Amino acid sequence: MLLDERVAVVTGAGRGIGREFALALAAEGAAVVVNDIGVGLRGDETGEDPAAEVCSAITARGGRAVVSHDSVADFEAAGRIIGTALDHFGRIDILVNNAGIVRDRTLVKLEPDDFDAVISTHLKGTFNCTRHAVDPMRKVGYGRVINITSSAGLRGNFGQTNYAAAKAGIMGMTFVWALELGRSGITVNAVAPAGATRMTASLYAGGEAPPSTLDPALNTPIVVYLASERAEGVNGQLFGRSDWAFTLFQHPRPIAWMHREGGWDAGALAGEFDSMLGQHLQPVGMVMPGGLSQDAART
Repeated sequence: MLLDERVAVVTGAGRGIGREFALALAAEGAAVVVNDIGVGLRGDETGEDPAAEVCSAITARGGRAVVSHDSVADFEAAGRIIGTALDHFGRIDILVNNAGIVRDRTLVKLEPDDFDAVISTHLKGTFNCTRHAVDPMRKVGYGRVINITSSAGLRGNFGQTNYAAAKAGIMGMTFVWALELGRSGITVNAVAPAGATRMTASLYAGGEAPPSTLDPALNTPIVVYLASERAEGVNGQLFGRSDWAFTLFQHPRPIAWMHREGGWDAGALAGEFDSMLGQHLQPVGMVMPGGLSQDAART
C-alpha cells in the first residue's frame, strides 16, 4: 500500500481520468476527497452528482472517501475543498489538480467569456487549490502536488487557445512551485495524461471503439507513484503517457544559436537566419501565399 494513511484531494474526480485517479489513490490506501461540481464539458449545470458515485465506489471497496462540491475556480471555495480534507481526515498529503472544462473555438471565433471560463477552471483553479493546500503541508514538512497538464500546452492544438494557454501556464507554475516548496518537503510535478473520455468523445462519434491504449486507468500508476513517499527525489518534472509508455519531457532549452561579436543588425540577421536558425525550425503550420493559412477553411 504505497499511500497507507495518506490523505488526498482530487479535483474534477467525478468522471474520466480524474475518477480513475481517485479510485487508484484509494486502492493504495489513501483517504480521498472526491471533488466535482457535476458540470458538463463547458462548465454548464447538469444536475448530476458523479462525485457521490465515485465515493460510493471507493467505500464499497473498503476505502475512505468524502464528497466535495465546491468550485476550484473560486478562491474561497477552493479553500473549502482543502478544508474538507482537514475536517474529515485531519490532514492533507496529496493534491491532484485535475479539474477542467473545454470551450473549443479558433481564435477568430473565441469569445472573452469562453477564454476566461477555461483559464479560471484550469489555471486559476490549480493556483487556488494549491495555495490553500501548501500551508498545512508545510506545517508537517510533507506534501505531494500533481498538476494535470496536456500536450496541447506543450505543442498546441487547433482550436484550443484557452485550453493550451491554461495548460502551458500550469507547467510554468509547476516549475516555480518545485523551486519554492522543495525545501519544505513538498514535491510538485506535472503529468500530461491520455485517455478516451468525454473530452475526446467526438473522435469516436462514428461508433468505433477507442483503442485499448486510451483506457483512462492507464494514467494512474505514474500519479500514484508521484503521490507516494517513494517519489521523494522527483520534483519539478513533466511526465506524459503515450500508448503503453510513460514519458519524461525535458524542460524547454535552446537548440541552436546565432552568435556575432558585437550583436546583430536586422539586415545581417535576415541574411544569415536560414543557415543558422532556419534549418532547426520545428514545423507547426504552413502559411500559404497571400497570408491564407492551410487551416483557414476550418476557422
